[in-house]
Amino acid sequence: MARIGALIGSPVRARILTVLFDGRALTATELSNEVGTAPATTSEHLGLLLGGGLIAREKSGRHHYYSLASAEVAGALEGLVARLAPASEGKESPERSQTGLPLKPNQLRPIQRARFCYDHIAGRLGVAIADGLMQRGALCLTGEHYQVTDSGQAVLAQMGVCLQTARAKKRIFAKQCLDWSERRHHISGALGAALAEACLQRLWVQRTSERRVLTVTPEGKRALSDLLGVEF
Repeated sequence: MARIGALIGSPVRARILTVLFDGRALTATELSNEVGTAPATTSEHLGLLLGGGLIAREKSGRHHYYSLASAEVAGALEGLVARLAPASEGKESPERSQTGLPLKPNQLRPIQRARFCYDHIAGRLGVAIADGLMQRGALCLTGEHYQVTDSGQAVLAQMGVCLQTARAKKRIFAKQCLDWSERRHHISGALGAALAEACLQRLWVQRTSERRVLTVTPEGKRALSDLLGVEF
């Protein structure tokens, strides 16, 4: 714990991990620009994160690309934020107004409304998709894992998700992931990644200039409303 705490306790390394949290791989130069540190300083921090097993490096052509080591690392870091940050800051849950009622989507910060949590959709949108699939009977829960029902196969196919491909991935298929801003669960694992990819390919959501943040397109609002009853 002391070793891992030291790794993520540096503001620069914490920023690097945050930048990589949207699941994409970046070069050291790109990370240096994002974090705002000199290339040599960034390389030093990347070496420490590599040695600690928090990030991975892959060579493609003349460049080395850095990414979070795994979905499990992303889940662990997100879990720290979800469970410990609110208590340490002593703040009210950010998703509720002074009346105690949930905030409307247009009252939330963009990163609270819709964002990537590694490679799956989180925020109010991610939770709404999980709720919609559950309410439609497309998913059921077994412990902390989601299972696709017989009727759910057709619903997910309508959304452009190939279950066969998702199940073939060498990772957890579908797990509850605690959302730090909503304090409820969204879908992670291979199914969560497949849902995110389908929404991107169908232009239901789009990336923004703020790396992790997503915006829901008019087409996405209509489709998610029709298929899942999600009003966003």
